[in-house]
Amino acid sequence: EKRTMTLIEKNGYHDSVYINAAKIFQGIHTEKRKDRILVRYGDDAVSPLPTFKDEYSQRVSYELAFNALKYQDLLEEILLDSCVYPCQSIPDDLTSLLVVMLYDLQDRKFQAREIFDEEEPVAEVQKIERYLYSFRTKLAAALAKCRIKHGALSIEYILPESIRQQQERASALPLCVWINTFKISLQDVFRDLKKKGFTRVETVSDFDHYTYCMDQHCHDVLLFPSSLKEELLHSDLFADCKLLLQ
Repeated sequence: EKRTMTLIEKNGYHDSVYINAAKIFQGIHTEKRKDRILVRYGDDAVSPLPTFKDEYSQRVSYELAFNALKYQDLLEEILLDSCVYPCQSIPDDLTSLLVVMLYDLQDRKFQAREIFDEEEPVAEVQKIERYLYSFRTKLAAALAKCRIKHGALSIEYILPESIRQQQERASALPLCVWINTFKISLQDVFRDLKKKGFTRVETVSDFDHYTYCMDQHCHDVLLFPSSLKEELLHSDLFADCKLLLQ
């Protein structure tokens, strides 16, 4: 049975994810004071609600939108310094799409997107992608200039200290995973995880990489070390929605 994943690791997202992430970002982006507005995002009132084809698509759309929000100031600075923005052919109501796609492009080290399973293309996404990719050298140079200005090895170090501390705390929390008992039994999950090399331990304090434990209060919830997030999300248990990330 062929399984399809919405995200091809570090190779980009499907068009629908960019559209949904842009809709989410349009509603959450930071509004600047009128005398400081250099990048315009159009009218929030006309932005339609996102529609998701599955839980995985929903999760990565929100992740992309919130990553763009986290780095909004930096992404705007890159667009302005590279002279990629403003552009007469890109209306204000596509600025959110421009920003979320720029975040993803820099996250891929300005490499071309590769999607291996078919999905109907979205004209706006294709337009913005071609535009950004044609200026990838200027965009990369603007990013490098920002990093030098801030003395930062990576964009994570450009974030305010308070946000970096929040990220570090969040990354240390265990992953909370629901067992979808409509599709698989607890015992079958335990058996499958054992085949994959996982060891069941008593508590999170016993975690040692390929380990997991039961939640003390919910019998259909498992906890995993946070370092296993990407590996778990790309496993067949998640692809088949037998396990769901809380």
